[in-house]
Amino acid sequence: MTNIKTHPWDVAEHLKTKEDMAAYLEAALEDGDPALVVAALRDITRSKAMTQISRETALGNESLDQVLSMEGNPDFATVLKVIQALGLRLRATSI
Repeated sequence: MTNIKTHPWDVAEHLKTKEDMAAYLEAALEDGDPALVVAALRDITRSKAMTQISRETALGNESLDQVLSMEGNPDFATVLKVIQALGLRLRATSI
């Protein structure tokens, strides 16, 4: 039997452009699971400078990390602040 070498995969390493980030967040929003949306925001935030995002949202690094954690439950205002700090925008379309 051949040994297969695997490497950890981290989506944050592949979110290079705002278009990548927007597509990733849009896919999470389409799923409709709030926990998935927060996880996507966490991944996108990790792909950028956390300090910059925390400064722009007026949340400390630790607070931002806690809000976007698996146990976090950010309010909508915080979600909007994070999205804006990431240079993204939400928009509504009909389904």
